[in-house]
Formats: sequence, structure tokens, C-alpha cells
Amino acid sequence: MSVEKKATTSKTIKRILISQARPDSERSPYFELASKYKVELHFHPLIQLVSIPSKEFRKSKIDIANYTGVIFTSKNAIDHFFRTCDELKVNVSQETKYFCITEAVALYLQKFIMYRKRKVFFGADGSNKKLFDVLNKHKGNERFLYVCSENQQDNEIVNWLKDHSCTFDMAYMYRSVSSDLKEVFEKHHFDVICLFTPSGLKSVYENKPGFIQNGTAICAFGSNTCKAVEEAGLTLHIKVPSPQTPSMIAGLDLYLSQLSKKK
Repeated sequence: MSVEKKATTSKTIKRILISQARPDSERSPYFELASKYKVELHFHPLIQLVSIPSKEFRKSKIDIANYTGVIFTSKNAIDHFFRTCDELKVNVSQETKYFCITEAVALYLQKFIMYRKRKVFFGADGSNKKLFDVLNKHKGNERFLYVCSENQQDNEIVNWLKDHSCTFDMAYMYRSVSSDLKEVFEKHHFDVICLFTPSGLKSVYENKPGFIQNGTAICAFGSNTCKAVEEAGLTLHIKVPSPQTPSMIAGLDLYLSQLSKKK
């Protein structure tokens, strides 16, 4: 189950912090969720991603053209990969294979390449396990480049690549820094905080020193984020993705639905 039983109480949820940018379209499922449960959604990215300049990236001695498979776990990673390639004037081979955490991330590649399914692969449900199933079929023939943030790479992916004797390197092409949201936290009390990265949790503590959960529901996306929440001694209420809750929206919907049944 993605929603912990101990999280199901009769508390009233009024205000939810979504630690991402506000969707451009008013047809976003987030707004449907807000209308359905009569809750306020506040969109504030807890972190900002900044580029690692190509001059700095060169110090890693990574020759992008030498890799036959590239691993992406986010659209941001794709943006920074192709930005770096442009800055370094690297021509990515048409034979390069791309391994993505979800279909949505895979489809984002259409912004940069001629999309061919035979060269683009993705996990079935957005979980690391399904991504590993895909990687496992190719590990013997590919030299992987895992494109990630300098300070929020997925250790589970790194450990799997090591444990399965894959030929790979990590390419740090961007890094995360905490956003300044002190005024937001001073002005509002959030009944639910939705986190998408471990760095997002770090930002919560930096913006609200001495943060105490005190009944606030914590929702976390990804195994690393869930682990960070638990290691901080906080109660984790919603874990995504899972077969039942493949997205943060689905996780919130299930959680709020369970709460409404208790009233």
C-alpha cells in the first residue's frame, strides 16, 4: 500500500504544499483534485536546479560520445544533457539508446531527438525496479552514462549498476540549491507537504529551522526521498510511485479519499 494505515485519521486537510512549479494549464489534474476535496494548493519549488557549466564538466574527463546508453530519471536531466552536448559541440550518435524512469520522461526526448521506440526504453510503472528490468536486458552490451544532479543522484540506481557489473559513469550536469521560502512558511501552515527529492526535505529545514512535523502529512516521491524522510525521524504518509499510486496526484487522491471516509 502506498498510503500508511497509521496516517488515516479524521483530520481536516485545508492547505497542501506542492514543491513544484504551478502547472501552466488550468486543466491540470492538480486543480481537479483541489476542487474535488475543497483544498488549497500552494505551488512553491523547494529547490532550484542550476547548470554545471561545460567548462566545469570538462574536469570530469567524461567523453559523452563514448557511451552507448544514457540513463534519465527526470526531464531536467534530459534538458541538461542536451544543453551540455550543445555547449561542448558533441554530436550524439543516432545509435545511442536512452533508458528512462517513466514513459513521460521518455516522450520528453521528442524535444531533442527523432523518437524511435527501438532506441528509447522505459520502466512500466515508474519504479526503479521496472527500470532495472529494462537495464538488465542491455547491461552486457552497453556503456551507460547516468545523467544526474551533483547532490541528489539516486543511490539505488548507482548500487544496482555496481552490483550487476555494469560499465557506467555518472555525469553531473546540474546541482540543486534550496529556494528561499522563509516568508511562505511564516505566512502559512501546511497540512500536507509533498516532496519530490531529498534536497526538498533539506530545504524545508533550511527555510523553517526547527521544523517539527506535529501532524503534518508528508508525501514523498521516489525511494531516495522516502528514505530521507524516514531517516529524519518523520512519519511518511504517502509513498509514490507504486502500482496503486503511480503519481503524486494519485497518492494525494487516495490519501484524501481515505480521510473523507473517516469523517
